[in-house]
Amino acid sequence: MTDNDQLSGLRTEIRDWLAHNLPADWRDRQSGDDIAGFLAMQREWFTKLVEAGYATPHWPKEWPGGGRSLAEQIVMFEELARGGAPRMSLFFVSLYHAAMTLIECGTDAQRARHLPAILKGEVWCQGFSEPGAGSDLAALRTRAERRGDRYIVSGQKIWSTLGHFADQCLLLVRTDSSGAKQAGITFLLMDMKSKGIDVRPIRQITGDEEFAEIFLDEVEIPVENLVGQENEGWKVAQVTLSSERGLTLVELTERMALSLWRLVDAATQGTGDTGMLDRSVARSLVDISARIEAMRAMLATLMANRMAGREAVGDASILKLAYSRLSRDFTALGLRLQSFAAMRDTRYVLGAGYETGNWMFDFLNSYQYNIAGGSNEIQRNIVSERVLQMPREKLG
Repeated sequence: MTDNDQLSGLRTEIRDWLAHNLPADWRDRQSGDDIAGFLAMQREWFTKLVEAGYATPHWPKEWPGGGRSLAEQIVMFEELARGGAPRMSLFFVSLYHAAMTLIECGTDAQRARHLPAILKGEVWCQGFSEPGAGSDLAALRTRAERRGDRYIVSGQKIWSTLGHFADQCLLLVRTDSSGAKQAGITFLLMDMKSKGIDVRPIRQITGDEEFAEIFLDEVEIPVENLVGQENEGWKVAQVTLSSERGLTLVELTERMALSLWRLVDAATQGTGDTGMLDRSVARSLVDISARIEAMRAMLATLMANRMAGREAVGDASILKLAYSRLSRDFTALGLRLQSFAAMRDTRYVLGAGYETGNWMFDFLNSYQYNIAGGSNEIQRNIVSERVLQMPREKLG
């Protein structure tokens, strides 16, 4: 995508704004296991973005900062990443999944209640995945029974990102088991302070607690919290899952490119007076650099095709697979190069992409991209069956 004058002006505007508004100490405030610092910094940064109109470019134009084109949104994601700004980890589900679901599928009352609240800092999580469903979202078993003006919900959700800090939840439940799996799913909005909810953070291999599991024991949800029609929640969920439109990969790839210097720095630590890199290390650095540029080029093509209405089935899956492998190899190289002492003494940064400098943390964290947004196995099935037209595997 080549910038026109309008996009170039927007880049300059964001860079100037960042020069005056980016907190210089944000990494320190989000480092290690300082959850209070992370939450405070996220809220402070979110407020700045909302006031500047940079938090909601994808919302309709009647909202502050809304009505931006996809090209403008790409520029904003790129410039915030290149400027080294914090990721909006705490509010991503609120701004994209929740807001766009309500804008496209919610009632006027639901929009009037929640959209202004999101701009004031209401935190949302997703209640989609379940322990026994794996990547098969339609296999969910959390049950909702309608009793008068309430749904009574019991079941369990897992891998809810930052669910232990959420005020509201986008919840998929089963209201009918008589037909196809997708046909009996209903989409509800759940107040996380409701009686019968037990939220438990999940301790990850990194030591971080980014995800949570949610246990529901006869939780009462008002019928007015139904989004769309009963038993038609699968359609609503597709709106939710497509809401961020691939912009996350644009941001993450730019952050990776921005952090390439950390690999070079780690590689040169042990070169001594000669400053000469080992040949295998030099080759690895060149390979990673070239793959980052290739990823950028593929994303630019994907976004250009999307804006022109030419996106093909499976394009996003190919990019997702490429990125998951690149992030693993990028962080594995850092792990190979970083000394134990440097790893021990470097605190990781919560919600920072590739800017932590602790390569063990980043490497272990990279495994999530093999699963989040649809596992690599699911993505490969999409590519093989829908792009390459290979026959579906017979089960049983």
